[in-house]
Amino acid sequence: MSREACFIDSPLLLTYQFYEGHPFTQQRVPLTRSLLEALGWLEEKQIQPPRIATDEELELVHEQGYIQLVKAVSTPNTLSAELRQQAYQHGLGTEDTPLFPHMHEASTLVVGATLSAVEMVMEQGIPHALNLSGGLHHALSGKASGFCIYNDCAVAIAYMRKKYDVRVLYIDTDAHHGDGVQWAFYHDPQVMTISLHETGKYLFPGTGHITERGDGPGLGFTINLPLEPYTEDESFISIYQSIITEAVKVFRPDVIITQNGADAHRWDPLTHLACSTSIYQIIPQLVHELAHQYCEGRWIATGGGGYDIYRVVPRAWALLWGVMSEQAITQLPLPPSWLQQWQPHSKEQLPSHLFDTPFPAMPRKQEIMEKNQRTADRVRNYLQRLQS
Repeated sequence: MSREACFIDSPLLLTYQFYEGHPFTQQRVPLTRSLLEALGWLEEKQIQPPRIATDEELELVHEQGYIQLVKAVSTPNTLSAELRQQAYQHGLGTEDTPLFPHMHEASTLVVGATLSAVEMVMEQGIPHALNLSGGLHHALSGKASGFCIYNDCAVAIAYMRKKYDVRVLYIDTDAHHGDGVQWAFYHDPQVMTISLHETGKYLFPGTGHITERGDGPGLGFTINLPLEPYTEDESFISIYQSIITEAVKVFRPDVIITQNGADAHRWDPLTHLACSTSIYQIIPQLVHELAHQYCEGRWIATGGGGYDIYRVVPRAWALLWGVMSEQAITQLPLPPSWLQQWQPHSKEQLPSHLFDTPFPAMPRKQEIMEKNQRTADRVRNYLQRLQS
């Protein structure tokens, strides 16, 4: 196996599937994996199968009663009206998170895949490990939310805190606020959560204001960077690089875990940010550098959102893995074999290259950049106070 990076994957992870046509689909993972293989960036020896998370591990974050409810509704064709109502009150069987057969088993495998990534890094000496099927950051302790049933990121962090007694930095660059992870560690000074997302004024889940900074002993260890709609690369990256670098200096983590949603892209149908694929190389590049500088390379990455599943997500996640596995990344043409395989499935013409050609600037670009910078300046002031 490569000593640099490990790729957690199994066909069984595709069982986390609500219904055909639902915006969240694990089909994004084989799309990405086939692109990586066509590029020559992924070797069989780097791929490791996931394990299943235990109830005890889920209970590090989730209420026991909620876990039992998920089990009970995992055979949805035989449910009573009363049980369906109970499930609905806990976010299950909703439009966002509908019931599907074997839901508990599929969800515990996703959590187990992220725990497998943790164990490869913390026990096997592999510096970086990736679970693209994970990143289910909206699930709360007793409630499903936003396509997420169990919160693999939060369980992984709690698992690392309990088993390895480490300081954990969580970085979330999904366009949607990483609310479930934030609330799980809102009082914990040994976990710093950073979420860079589209402002909740206009986007689910409606949280992630800069005033959400933690509570009690955890005050200051929750960082939110809500961005204006139609934010482009320059503003996104400037704020990301400055705040993440400063936060790592202040917090000095033992390990970094990232949620790498690919829905900040201009073509994403569910969000309003306006970035290109260029950010999806720059985001992990900085984490890679900081992990080696502060954490002896320890970095666990997950997938997340991303709803333009053919044109955007495979390229964004290929760039993530390319950085993790230290590939020579340039403006490569997408392999003809990959384009031929997937173009018949896409309603849109697939891009020809790994990076986008430049997009025209959005209206109000300067105003948007100035608003984002004011937000970043306020967060920087918080960080300076934490340092002092």
